[in-house]
Amino acid sequence: MRPTAKSLILDLLSTARGGAMPVRALIAAAALFEIGENGVRVELARLSARGLVQRNDRGQYALTRVAAPVHERVSGWKDLDTAHVEWTGGWIAVHTAGLPRRDRAALRRRERALRFLGLRELHAGLWIRPDNLRGGITEVARVLRALGLESTAPIFVMSGLEPALEARARELWDTDALRADYRELRTALATSERQLAGLAPAEALVESFLLGGRALRVLALDPLLPEPLVPGAERRALVQAMQRYDRAGRRVWAKHMPTHGAADRPSPVDLSRVRAATEGAHQRSLG
Repeated sequence: MRPTAKSLILDLLSTARGGAMPVRALIAAAALFEIGENGVRVELARLSARGLVQRNDRGQYALTRVAAPVHERVSGWKDLDTAHVEWTGGWIAVHTAGLPRRDRAALRRRERALRFLGLRELHAGLWIRPDNLRGGITEVARVLRALGLESTAPIFVMSGLEPALEARARELWDTDALRADYRELRTALATSERQLAGLAPAEALVESFLLGGRALRVLALDPLLPEPLVPGAERRALVQAMQRYDRAGRRVWAKHMPTHGAADRPSPVDLSRVRAATEGAHQRSLG
């Protein structure tokens, strides 16, 4: 899936060394995906008007604080192993049944925030996840609010579920599909890493950008389920494969971006799919 002008700009600014890039570098990168200069400039104007990007004192574009919550979550993929703690059996819960549902934009923001942090709906209006994230309920609440969950939504910890309900709770996530993604992506990353050096420069740039994005989507949206539900070794293996691919992608992009006034692109990732799932975090700036 090719990125749009909007996703490409946000992706590049999210991963650029120093956090900023000149217009000519964005235009050069966009050309690889057959996105014209006018499309880049028009989208930059739109993103600036929405408060998502801004020009710095060097005339380069950078993300604003509005984009920070999603960027913070996505950029932590290398540290997933330290983002969770041992699970003691409790659940973090969010009760949304009393929140208004007529505002469709607010509803989308709410549900995307919940899913982005790995919560699933146990009963109508009751979303849960294992209480195994570092920082506990305080950190979960902070991130959920930042991503768009209303401040009036009750967030709490629950435990002692009756056996049938506990069993149902543990089956809310498609763990077989998650593990299949881990394995498939590890293989794809390893294969591409071996082949990148032999590809034409433009092909290598595009492949590292798009394949890296597929892996990042899985990692950024990973629910970080505890060991009883998903073997942690499989997620760690994907992170390690992505770290190797990240280094290979940096080498590819380092040859391309400095010629356009930008530092090397530090990560061969495409955040477009992640951003599609979490668009509500940005939409809050629109009112």
